[in-house]
Amino acid sequence: MHMKLIKTEQDHCQAMERLAVLMSLDPIEGSEEADELDVLALLIQQFEEQCYPMDKPDPIDAILFRMDQMDLTRKDMQSYLGPGSRVSDVLNRKRPLSLSQIRRLIDGLGISADVLIQEPNAKLPTTLDIEWQAFPLNELNKKGYFPGFEGTSAYLKEFAEDMLRPLLAFLPEEQFAQVPAQAYLRSSAHRRGNDKLIDPLALLAWQAQVLKQSEGSLASYIKPDLPWLTQLAGLSQLDNGPLLARELLGKRGIFLVVEPHLDKTYLDGAVMSRKDGAPVIALTLRHDRMDNFWFTLFHELAHLMLHFDAEHPVFFDDLDCHDALDRIEFEADDLAQAGLIDPMEWKQAVFSNTYDIQTFAQRNNIHPAIVAGRLCFEDKGRYKQFGHLRGNGQVRKLFRAR
Repeated sequence: MHMKLIKTEQDHCQAMERLAVLMSLDPIEGSEEADELDVLALLIQQFEEQCYPMDKPDPIDAILFRMDQMDLTRKDMQSYLGPGSRVSDVLNRKRPLSLSQIRRLIDGLGISADVLIQEPNAKLPTTLDIEWQAFPLNELNKKGYFPGFEGTSAYLKEFAEDMLRPLLAFLPEEQFAQVPAQAYLRSSAHRRGNDKLIDPLALLAWQAQVLKQSEGSLASYIKPDLPWLTQLAGLSQLDNGPLLARELLGKRGIFLVVEPHLDKTYLDGAVMSRKDGAPVIALTLRHDRMDNFWFTLFHELAHLMLHFDAEHPVFFDDLDCHDALDRIEFEADDLAQAGLIDPMEWKQAVFSNTYDIQTFAQRNNIHPAIVAGRLCFEDKGRYKQFGHLRGNGQVRKLFRAR
């Protein structure tokens, strides 16, 4: 028995001829001819699988075939695909299969994952203990978290896992492991605010969207210091100071992302890191004022300078919250104030009118809104007198224009 690998069409033809001869002999099992027949059949199969691979059946064809085998009606398929209209859309190839539908089809009808997903050796993502439909899906879609999605709220719920998994993949692995997020706010994330009011899944989605927006590369990270903060504060004098601040942070290896807050997140700003460790500062601009922009930015920079480490890799800040602050928040507030205004200058200053504010701001190379905002914060009675100087409506339009 002389055997060799089948490499060409000619080899294949010769092997098929020899196979026909051996089969006609009907050899006894264990004989030399029977062994030759077995080996030759394997060699032919190997060659044909390489040269004439069979296409996987279309997912819908596979479902229809299994329906026919099991005598299932379209109504029976509702337990796998959803309401009647959804069954119709899937079987008529108007909608792709969602991950949840694929899981139900695998478990209920025994169709393999690689057929339904149409990828070699395909495996479904690991099931997570997440109620995907509990995310604020309609708000996320309205705010552009799912680019390209077109469909009703019902379809959005069906495809919730499909839409959210790629987004949550931007989270560092140790934070993604903390999903579902009821325990998230009790994890390594440091939160300034009232946790009882927060939707943790909205907060998680917002963080992932921020990290998605921070894609790209910057200079190597250089930790900020107080002299650099003073230089940064000087940009506030300019009309486009917030945009210039983003550029200056980028040169220091710090991403600055503006991402509107979501309902029940109560956020002004945050600090976090990307998977590669690069620091990201995010602002929501929920209060569209110059004084709020600059203080929030400096507060997050203070966290980056003083507290940001492996123990505290994420900070979420509701700066409207002034009660029951811990040491970390007091330190960040103090450094933010010192970075914007020299403490001795502030202690000696007297403010009786608008002219005093403008003169002080000019002398200290900062925007008058920063001075007015601090005065209104320290003495609520001055809102009526100086509130109009806080730069209302001057920030969001800068970032919308870019």
